[in-house]
Amino acid sequence: MNQQGVRWTAEQVLALAPDDPSRKAGSRLGTAGPWSQSGCANSSVWGLCKGSGSRPYQTVIDTGGPGTGGLGYKCSCPSRKFPCKHALGLLLLWAADESAVPDGGTPPDWAAQWLDDRRARAEKKGSEAAGPAAERTADPEAARRRAERRAERVTAGATELEQRLEDLLRGGIAAAERPGYGLWEETAARMVDAQAPGLAGRVRELGAIPGSGPGWPVRLLEECALLHLLDRAWLARERLPEPLAATVRARVGVPTPPEGPPVRDTWQVLAQYDTADTKLTTRRIWLYGRDSGRSALLLDFGAAGRAPELALPVGLAIDAELTPYPGGGQLRAALGERYGAPLPAPGPPPGGSTTEALERYGRTLRDDPWLDACPVTLSGVIPVPPGETGGDGWQLADTDGELALPMAPGAATRTGLWRLVALSGGGPVTVFGECGHRGFAPLAAWQPGSPETVSLL
Repeated sequence: MNQQGVRWTAEQVLALAPDDPSRKAGSRLGTAGPWSQSGCANSSVWGLCKGSGSRPYQTVIDTGGPGTGGLGYKCSCPSRKFPCKHALGLLLLWAADESAVPDGGTPPDWAAQWLDDRRARAEKKGSEAAGPAAERTADPEAARRRAERRAERVTAGATELEQRLEDLLRGGIAAAERPGYGLWEETAARMVDAQAPGLAGRVRELGAIPGSGPGWPVRLLEECALLHLLDRAWLARERLPEPLAATVRARVGVPTPPEGPPVRDTWQVLAQYDTADTKLTTRRIWLYGRDSGRSALLLDFGAAGRAPELALPVGLAIDAELTPYPGGGQLRAALGERYGAPLPAPGPPPGGSTTEALERYGRTLRDDPWLDACPVTLSGVIPVPPGETGGDGWQLADTDGELALPMAPGAATRTGLWRLVALSGGGPVTVFGECGHRGFAPLAAWQPGSPETVSLL
């Protein structure tokens, strides 16, 4: 199939959808009826989709082969979603019907121009990244002075926040419900002014706790303690070991570029999901290195209402380089050069028991006390409904029944949980997810003996 690589499954395509409406709309366009002049070659797919207007929509997808700059989409429709329903529909057609999207063709001029421009930008970006750091920094001294001024503002903000936390505790945690959310938002705004977005985000989370139901004073006290710990760590950062100091800078929100030698591996895409607030959409992509045994987290961001550009199909694996970000226990990495088209993953990563998952989370907290959860793969676990093990919610139990992990709040309301239950059928499955102090959030699963990744999102 020349350089086109493997055709994806429908599930892998739908995992790229920015939301449920896009998923449903794209599914309706995944048939040959509305498409014409479709084809694929050299890690690209293109076609014309008949719409409500007189002219068809021009849709082209770069599936992310070597030297392409990764997965990308272009469509002449006015949608602000990324990918749009036409891109999803064309990928679904490509995945299901080789005769409707034949391989080995030549892209039309409008598709070829976009592909050439995109790959030229990727080549230029790669050459710039390979240059010496001194050449990329126009004025190192000016950059140092800007960093010092920002550090001073963050220090002033952290000092002010310490005083506000002290006032809160002096007045009593139980009284925190009276001022409402406005006081917290005003404090968060002060942290934004201090150029400490990480502190601002944690303050906003504090503001939501008093209305979160029974037991909120205990949760508020716990989060205040973590915020106090982060404040004090920033104020004493020069006395910390460098890996921990780098973690503190990242948690406070000081921009830090990736560092260290890149790690080339066959990276298996385990999960991809978005979270959004009023200003930003954050995409998280979990990877596992088949040779290195390392887990890695890719982050990408989009303005409010727009999906981030970076997208990788769950269940496939890519031969690529990742450059880690500094910090103790930090799993975040930057995606670098890719060396081939995505291929099917051979199966789940090595897994362990629920006990081993809890031990791993405990170890990660030594390096990063503010970590909400860490990636783990559980082998041979069974979904257990509320009440069967004495708990109030769903749990994942080892087959020997000695220990069960509670599902994180909200997991039971996801349609993916019922997909996990159906996949299990009362028997053991392998599950990948995030394990933290709120419980276990399942993200992907595998049946025994099957290499197919089933997304639970």
